[in-house]
Amino acid sequence: MSELHRFLFDGLPVRGALVRLTGSWVEILRRRASNSNTGAYAPGVRNLLGEMAAAATLMQSNIKFDGSLVLQVFGDGAVKVAVVEVQPDFAFRATATVVGEIAADATLSQMVNASNQGRCAITLDPKTKFPGQQPYQGVVPLCDAQGEPLETLGAMLEHYMQQSEQLDTTLVLAANDALATGLLIQRVPMQGSANLGGSAAPERDEERLRALDEDYHRIALLARSLQREELLTLDAPTILRRLFWEEKLIDFEPAQGSTAPRFACNCSRERVGKMIHQLGVAEVDGILAERGEVEVACEFCGVQYRFDAVDAAQLFATDSVPLPGGTARH
Repeated sequence: MSELHRFLFDGLPVRGALVRLTGSWVEILRRRASNSNTGAYAPGVRNLLGEMAAAATLMQSNIKFDGSLVLQVFGDGAVKVAVVEVQPDFAFRATATVVGEIAADATLSQMVNASNQGRCAITLDPKTKFPGQQPYQGVVPLCDAQGEPLETLGAMLEHYMQQSEQLDTTLVLAANDALATGLLIQRVPMQGSANLGGSAAPERDEERLRALDEDYHRIALLARSLQREELLTLDAPTILRRLFWEEKLIDFEPAQGSTAPRFACNCSRERVGKMIHQLGVAEVDGILAERGEVEVACEFCGVQYRFDAVDAAQLFATDSVPLPGGTARH
């Protein structure tokens, strides 16, 4: 069963979260494998998309935001784009567009960033928008400050959080065909000595900040000692106990059962109809003439939507556009 654990380090400006996506992740892979138009993802893509699903869920768990978080990586490799979307209630979906062969041991750079032109984007899309409000999006290259390609998703997202949000972050991620999982450690944003509950002199404040900096790096070092196989085979309480047995953790109620992360797709016939409408009358009529219907499969869940000539006419019913044969749409 999928689960999400969140915790704080008592007395320190450091927070953490650990996620395990089980049945929900397996369902995504099953739907992809059963799609006759695409077939199963290659092993390297499955691992990348699983790590993205775990990372996006961890990031959503650390923000107070009533909207979806969308994590994307895209570039000029065989993986043109990989996308994970997580809702505030941790419902998530994931997909990737792949062209060409991918080696089982391919790195992030090899799959997405063949010419070092790849990008990572994180979008926060609020459920309720004010007039004219646009989603917030941050985009960074898939390379470090020296222009060297970043070879793992964890390193790329740590770089993103530092460059875009100025937040020190440590991510350990892993995925296989049965589990997508990850551990996040993050420094809590602070605003000087007042945030520490006092009004210390500047030099004392600097000392305290140096000590807190050392605390974060100690905890981050412990997190990085976690091996991939441990992350994939041990349960959450065991992992946290082994890593942080000397630290005092404040645990929140884990998200399990009905509140746990889960696969869900918000596609609908209405949304697909709007997309078809955007193609325009000429394009849609051409598809109908050639195939007899317009067929669209959701890239996230694989559900097939079919629109025949009558359905298509209804999509354009409010447009003042002539139909073939002299009928007019009003």
